[in-house]
Amino acid sequence: QAAAGNPRLAGLDAAYLRKQLDDFASGARSNPVMQPTATALSEDERLAMATYYNQLPLAAKPATALPAPDSTGAVLATRGDWSRGVPGCVQCHGPGGSGVGANFPPLAGQPASYIEAQLKAWQQGTRHNDPLQLMQHLSAALSAQDIEAVAAWFAAQPVPAAETAP
Repeated sequence: QAAAGNPRLAGLDAAYLRKQLDDFASGARSNPVMQPTATALSEDERLAMATYYNQLPLAAKPATALPAPDSTGAVLATRGDWSRGVPGCVQCHGPGGSGVGANFPPLAGQPASYIEAQLKAWQQGTRHNDPLQLMQHLSAALSAQDIEAVAAWFAAQPVPAAETAP
């Protein structure tokens, strides 16, 4: 799943999952697999799917060596780069990237390929369903190396034992 660039869905906030399914169904978010799938589902079925994935137990993630605290990924994730107008990712996505409610999903333990793909989609304007276009603005300031580094940092983080909305 990670090699295919797919996200980890188990345990994610149900309201976040529902919003993403609704966005795929309405065309606000595009993906050649998810858009037709979500479009074929009724509102009740999208809610049921979001609830189902929210309640799935988290699978154990193999231990990964954490990047150095002063690595580019760690610095961008935890402190940002204010000279480029980029706050630390954890300022919105919670401590260690654990996620905050329906608008800021957990990044910790997500596959690096998925995180990279989403950052590039915001950067290229093919994804635009974020609050106040924050991710579009932030991703525009990141280089390809920055994206790779921050994605690797979050992928290496442990998945929180229980992801619940604060």
